[in-house]
Amino acid sequence: MGWIIERGMVPVNCEIAIFDLKGALAPQDKPLMLQPVLFCPVLIWVCQELRACGAQRFFAVCDADAREEVLAAAEGFDLTCVDSAEEALAQVQGGVIAVPGAVVPAAGEPSRAVYAADAGELRARLGEGRTLADCPAEAAGILPLWQSPSAAPAFLPVADAGELQAAMPRCRELLMRRLAHSGVTVIDPQNTYVDPRCTVAPGVTILPGTILRGRTHIGAGCEIGPNAMLTDCAVGEETTINASQLNDSTVGSHTTVGPFAYVRPHCSIGDHCRVGDFVEMKNSSIGDGTKISHLTYVGDSDVGERVNFGCGTVTTNYDGHKKFRCTIGDDVFIGCNTNLIAPVTLGDACYTAAGSTVTDDVPAGALAIARTRQTNKEGWAARLRKSWGKK
Repeated sequence: MGWIIERGMVPVNCEIAIFDLKGALAPQDKPLMLQPVLFCPVLIWVCQELRACGAQRFFAVCDADAREEVLAAAEGFDLTCVDSAEEALAQVQGGVIAVPGAVVPAAGEPSRAVYAADAGELRARLGEGRTLADCPAEAAGILPLWQSPSAAPAFLPVADAGELQAAMPRCRELLMRRLAHSGVTVIDPQNTYVDPRCTVAPGVTILPGTILRGRTHIGAGCEIGPNAMLTDCAVGEETTINASQLNDSTVGSHTTVGPFAYVRPHCSIGDHCRVGDFVEMKNSSIGDGTKISHLTYVGDSDVGERVNFGCGTVTTNYDGHKKFRCTIGDDVFIGCNTNLIAPVTLGDACYTAAGSTVTDDVPAGALAIARTRQTNKEGWAARLRKSWGKK
């Protein structure tokens, strides 16, 4: 349901929003609405709020040198940059939402910082030399957007970077309320930080110290944290991520990650997997049911299903000049402290002996032993101590 203004007895839906980004500026003359709050440009916060209430098309009044950054920030929104509010109003009819200065959506009392108006009447007032900021005090046809059960939150005006920073707790409070209302349990809202671009499904539990950034999605029934940070990740259902950092990657359902795992960009982890403590991954795909329990590096690798990585396994993917990939089939067992020197392929259901340095492909079902044979030198330790003058 959109914002509605009354013109006589006829309601007008407000599907157009106009932002004036020229007024409030941050340091380096950057529009204040492009500054981040909880990792997200303020412009996106406000666009999301207005779109949730029916706005479909947006205009940003900004200088030419800011347009590229404005358009990049507003990716995913139908937004057009214009030189003036009059230029935007010339392209629309009916109701519009006007954002005459820098604002943030926040929990609290509503204000007149954002208002609705008929495009024709607003155009006429601007033609009289008024600005968008002047118009809320004018006559009929221009109404403040007051808060109601179905409406967006209050919009808090901010004049500078200091006020923007001071508004962050109220923005976070708004997000925490919404997460709770949608069925998400946040154990400690004061120590949880969620980017408004994130989506969190009902039944998720977020533990203290969690940071969710970018367009991260968390599926139903997951437990995230404590002390986890996810950026631009997609996580399936009933997955646990504990004290770990994940970036630009996907994680399946019924999988556990952490504690102290580091998942670098472009990783895909399947369902029913285990990525344990002090595991680092990069640019790799991991099949369903695979276990990488501890102290392992997996880089530039394609790993099949139900693979077991022994402690201390390393895929050595870089020769100092170029990166190479490892290919590991299904049901492979990799012994502890194995080095896989890429490019190398391990066939289905093969084994590697602990302590091996594997440089050649291993056929399916084979055992690779790539280490020197043990030799025991009797009495050697005693002779060494004697040379030191010790018994």
